[in-house]
Amino acid sequence: MKTTRLNVRMSQRRLNKLRSYAVMKDKTVTQIVEDWVDRLPNPESVKNNADPLPVNPAD
Repeated sequence: MKTTRLNVRMSQRRLNKLRSYAVMKDKTVTQIVEDWVDRLPNPESVKNNADPLPVNPAD
């Protein structure tokens, strides 16, 4: 599997929280982020399950 780099800007507080959570779960930060991304719904299933917009929306 080819890997790609992802840069994310966040506060030092959030980064510390993420690192602490990873340590608590005995995982790397990368594994935590990958697990989160894997839990996202597939774009096709979201697209197919979207509620249709009303024809005449109320103002």
